[in-house]
Amino acid sequence: MFSRWFGKSSTSSRSGPLAGLSVPPTAGVLSCRVLDPVSEPVQRAEYVVSDASGRKVVAGETDPFGTLVTTVPAGEYRLAVTADGYTPFHGNASVPASGLAALGDIMLQIAAPPTLPEPGEWELDPTHSQIGFTASHIGLARIHGRFNTFAGAIRIGERMEGSAMHVIIDTASIDTGVGMRDDHLRSGDFLDVGSYPTMEFYSDRFVHRGAGRWAIIGGLTLHGVSRTVTLDTQYLGLGTGLGGETRGACRATTELHREDFTLTWQTMLARGIAAIGSSISIDLDIQVVPKEG
Repeated sequence: MFSRWFGKSSTSSRSGPLAGLSVPPTAGVLSCRVLDPVSEPVQRAEYVVSDASGRKVVAGETDPFGTLVTTVPAGEYRLAVTADGYTPFHGNASVPASGLAALGDIMLQIAAPPTLPEPGEWELDPTHSQIGFTASHIGLARIHGRFNTFAGAIRIGERMEGSAMHVIIDTASIDTGVGMRDDHLRSGDFLDVGSYPTMEFYSDRFVHRGAGRWAIIGGLTLHGVSRTVTLDTQYLGLGTGLGGETRGACRATTELHREDFTLTWQTMLARGIAAIGSSISIDLDIQVVPKEG
């Protein structure tokens, strides 16, 4: 499929979709197409090309037709392809200088979904969980922080869609690693922890998005204002802790806009650049254990 797009060297005459592609004489092209078990293209499958020492050389996603085409220095490589709901693919490729390594069609197999937690009462394990956030600073850099004190409970229903979750966070536990900045964030300019000592999330529903992906939709109350938010969640499955206890794990992300919660403090720098961005990215790494008793 791809061979007709390339001549034997980077200076060869080409026709077709990649006509005019310039490949350095010490590099080559790696290509393949990623398909599902019924030969339909898997778009946005993630791929990583690593060299012989295991270092990542290039990474990206397949296009809407499941195609992967990338230029790398000539050499030996390891290709990893992953997509939600499929078993990962790993293969080797030898990329010649001024040439093409065409792996053809790679067919991903459906992966067995992770085992869901047993119905009943579960609780967050704060010592093995983290609630973090990221905000832009002066339009260039990013500030990372977390909340150190929080608690939560999850009631797993007979059907996962019937589950419910409640999380409460101590706003004064905000921690960006800089005391002066944390004090400002706790003040009336931002979280106003004296008036609003906690933020809380109550889920309304769990929506299955396929394989191990879920949307947990609910209300977040912050700074005295409640808004509906969606946690884009990747359920990772069950495991056994050091004490023999059953543990469930997931990762979740969402994005908040400060103005939606009346967190409107701002100062402008030269050329009209805002000191702090309006969007806050939230990242959660959560482990849950069955509730004692």
